[in-house]
Amino acid sequence: MNWLDKLTPPGMKKIFSKRDTPENLWIKCPMSGEMVFHTDLEAGLHVTPAGHHMRIGPELRFRYTFDDENWQIVELPPVPADPLKFRDHKRYTDRLKAARAKTGNADAVSVAIGKIDGIETVVFVQNFHFMGGSLGMAAGEGFIRAAEEAVRRKLPMVAFTAAGGARMQEGALSLMQMPRTTLALQDLKNAGLPYLVVLADPTTGGVTASYAMLGDVHLAEPRALICFAGPRVIEQTIREKLPTGFQRAEYLLEHGMIDAVVERKDLPATIGRYLRVLLRKSAA
Repeated sequence: MNWLDKLTPPGMKKIFSKRDTPENLWIKCPMSGEMVFHTDLEAGLHVTPAGHHMRIGPELRFRYTFDDENWQIVELPPVPADPLKFRDHKRYTDRLKAARAKTGNADAVSVAIGKIDGIETVVFVQNFHFMGGSLGMAAGEGFIRAAEEAVRRKLPMVAFTAAGGARMQEGALSLMQMPRTTLALQDLKNAGLPYLVVLADPTTGGVTASYAMLGDVHLAEPRALICFAGPRVIEQTIREKLPTGFQRAEYLLEHGMIDAVVERKDLPATIGRYLRVLLRKSAA
């Protein structure tokens, strides 16, 4: 107890209670270390003044992508919650429960339909905040449902990827989603419908080894990490120092792995432009 507390009459603290202060009023930019006020960050589409593109969930991604912030959510099929009864130091069901409470989402993916620069499109979004955006049965079923909706409605499909790879708690069932999603994309291709991928930070592992690199066009947000195995794993394996910016979006663009690096504010117009070319539509 400090001297001021001793001078405060009994009951005064209850009258003048400490006002609740919202958390995360200031966010530290991972690139520059600068503290950014949350309203300024929101106004900048969650891109810091230094140009770092913060990781965002489906709600913000839909808001920043669709025209007039207007979209229709596609209901995704349910999957078994814990098919392998997996447990390490924590039960898989507990991890799912915690991730759902944290994000407000049922799993790592969301699908919606709306217009991007005037073109009606099916959009698939991975949420890295939900267990690292890991690819499990729910994510696989979500991707397949998105592709089915695109084929059924004769619409193009856009995928925003952000994942740490396959979900280890589902073992081989998780790895099976790689060929399943690839086959779903084949149906999209057979229908003559465009599939465009926007690679967000980070896109790694089994997602990179499947639907993230099977698009007709590949865009990426600035400095997004895009790889199968991360730089640290590769350095430890080959025991060599990797080039600066290795596996970042700009490095991949220089080496022909992706088509363009696009800032978040320019994505809707850029996506719309590519979709018009692929759909052979004239500008609105």
